[in-house]
Amino acid sequence: MTWSATAPGAHQPDNTAFTQQRLPAWQPLLSASITLPLFFCVGLAFIGLGLGLYYSSNGIKELEYDYTGNPGTGNCSVCALALQSRAPRPNCSCDWCFSLPEPFPGPVYLYYELSNFYQNNRRYGVSRDDAQLSGLPSALRHPVNECAPYQRSAAGLPIAPCGAIANSLFNKSFSLRHQRQPGGPYVDVPLDRSGIAWWTDYHVKFRNPPLVNGSLALAFQGTVPPPNWHRPVYELSSDPNNTGFINQDFVVWMRTAALPTFRKLYARIRQGNYSAGLPRGAYCVRIAYNYPVRAFGGHKRLIFSSISWMGGKNPFLGITYLVVGSLCIVTGFVMLVVYIRYQDQDDDDDQ
Repeated sequence: MTWSATAPGAHQPDNTAFTQQRLPAWQPLLSASITLPLFFCVGLAFIGLGLGLYYSSNGIKELEYDYTGNPGTGNCSVCALALQSRAPRPNCSCDWCFSLPEPFPGPVYLYYELSNFYQNNRRYGVSRDDAQLSGLPSALRHPVNECAPYQRSAAGLPIAPCGAIANSLFNKSFSLRHQRQPGGPYVDVPLDRSGIAWWTDYHVKFRNPPLVNGSLALAFQGTVPPPNWHRPVYELSSDPNNTGFINQDFVVWMRTAALPTFRKLYARIRQGNYSAGLPRGAYCVRIAYNYPVRAFGGHKRLIFSSISWMGGKNPFLGITYLVVGSLCIVTGFVMLVVYIRYQDQDDDDDQ
C-alpha cells in the first residue's frame, strides 16, 4: 500500500506517548498544609538574608566630602566661582584636609560621585559609536550620526571619540597626602589607578585602532578631540597600555549610570604601608577643580570607602529582602487565619 497525502490519518501525529501527550505529569494540589509552611519558610529565609545584607552594608565605613564649591562651604568655592565666571585660574585646585582618630580599614576605594547628572537620558546614552571605540579604522574616519552634534568639527574633521558621553568626560584629578606625626612632613599616599574598569570593557569592548608605523598618534591623524577636551585621546596617559580608547578613566566614564546620582571608581589604596588601610593621622586631598556642575544644579563628592563580601555600601538590597520576607510572613498569617475560620465553618456545615 502506497502512502497518500489525502489518505485518512495521513496528517495524524505518531502514536507515541510524547506526541499524543500521554507522558506522566505531576499535578500538585496545593493545600494549606503545603502553602502555609512554604510562605513562612520563604519569609524567614528572606528576612535572615536581608538582615545579613543590611548589617554587612552598615558595617562598611565611608568618609565623604562635598567639593561642589557652593559659597561658604570651603576653599573649593573660590575655584567654583572662577569657573562659573568662565575665567578660571590656571591649574585651579583646592584642598580637603581631615584627620583620622582611628585607622580606616582596608582595602580602601576612592570614588567620585555626581548628582543630578542624567547619564540615563536617551539621547545622551546613544550618543556614542561603539564601532569607533572598538578600534575600527573605518569608523574612526566616519562616526555614526548618533554622535551629532559631536560627530564632526566645524572644519569637517571627524571627532574621536565622538558623542556627548565622551565630550562630558570627567577630567578631575586627586592626590592624597598623609602626615604621620603632628607637625611632621606630608608624604604622598600611592593611588592605584590600574584595573578600575570592568574586565570585559577594557579587554573586549574598547580597543585602539591599529598603530601606524608604531605610533598611536599617527593612527588618530586626521581626527580632532571632542570640544570640551584640552588634549587628544592618545595623550590621556604616558603609559602606552593606558592611553587612547583603553584609558581606564575613559572606559569607566563610558559605562553610563542608570540613576542621576552615581559613583565611579577613581583609584584603590592598597600599596606600600597602606595595604591594610589608612592609618590614623592627618590627611589632605588635593583636588584639581576642572568639572563644572553648578550650572545644572549638580553636586560633586569625593568618597573613601571600604568594602565587604557583598561589595560596596548598598543598604537597598538588604531592605528589599526584609520587605519581601515580611510580606511573605504577613501573607502566611492572613492565609492561616482565613483557613482556620473557613475550616470551622465547613465543620459546622458537615455536622
